[in-house]
Amino acid sequence: MKKRNRPNAAVARPGGEPVAAPVDEHGTASLPAIIAGAFERINIRLRARMLGRLLASVGPMALAVVGGGAFAKYVAQARWPEIPVSFDDAARATSAQVHELVRYVQQSNPQLVTQLFDILARDTATITALGASVAALTVQRLAAAQGRRRED
Repeated sequence: MKKRNRPNAAVARPGGEPVAAPVDEHGTASLPAIIAGAFERINIRLRARMLGRLLASVGPMALAVVGGGAFAKYVAQARWPEIPVSFDDAARATSAQVHELVRYVQQSNPQLVTQLFDILARDTATITALGASVAALTVQRLAAAQGRRRED
């Protein structure tokens, strides 16, 4: 059966216009799309913290390239456990840049993306704003975790 991408959650392009977020075969938005969407809605302090964690897991070459080079200024701090991101930088980061960053990190460090999702899932304002996308993804993750426990 052929998979299709259907719009579910929107992620903004650098110019600000929305672009359809990729969805899986169940019609659920991808984790990078959900995190990028949440990034737009969370408070600036959490945005800076989340961005710092994401950037810390990316090497210097990727920092210079991912997000159209928007994070190149952090190359000197690459490989730090967490990169301090100013509130101004967190406010300037677009959801499209964050989406690309999360997609990259998801491929290289899936555990980190799962941790970030867990942080967002604990924030009630984010859950309210993202509603069904986060709820569906949470249910999928819980079902997968229970399935793994049964196999063990």
